[in-house]
Amino acid sequence: MDIRILAMDVDGTLTDGKIYMSNAGELMKAFNIKDGAGIHDILIPAGITPVIITGRTSDIVFNRCKELGITEVHQGVSDKIGKLTDITEDLKNVAYIGDDINDLPCMESIKKAGGIVGCPADAAEKVKEIADYVANHNGGDGAVRDFIEWIANNLNESLAL
Repeated sequence: MDIRILAMDVDGTLTDGKIYMSNAGELMKAFNIKDGAGIHDILIPAGITPVIITGRTSDIVFNRCKELGITEVHQGVSDKIGKLTDITEDLKNVAYIGDDINDLPCMESIKKAGGIVGCPADAAEKVKEIADYVANHNGGDGAVRDFIEWIANNLNESLAL
């Protein structure tokens, strides 16, 4: 299998799903450095495009993506599968990691096309049921890195670790 794109949700996948808010709005999110290293140091050098597709909009996410070299950042997206098919119609070369029911349309379409889907250990049960890989870690705790390493060790020769 030749994965060319890793599409990711943010809240609950790259973060623990908690949103810290004040009267002025969102204050912070916590990201795991191992997820970032997996994206920046493994995926991008292997020619796999990291893609963010998230329902929320946050400057924090934009800044983290800029730091990691993620240029495909799509925030405020309610139709995630529509956005993904705008990016690529060839879903068999896509891996996707998400954690909740709003990720299911993407996951189902990718899986049907022959792509790969994964989720954090603490994902919603319906997401776990469809996942090809359930990470050993929770969202925001290294789940994305788990999925990247699983892809590297099992699917993508260009990612061999």
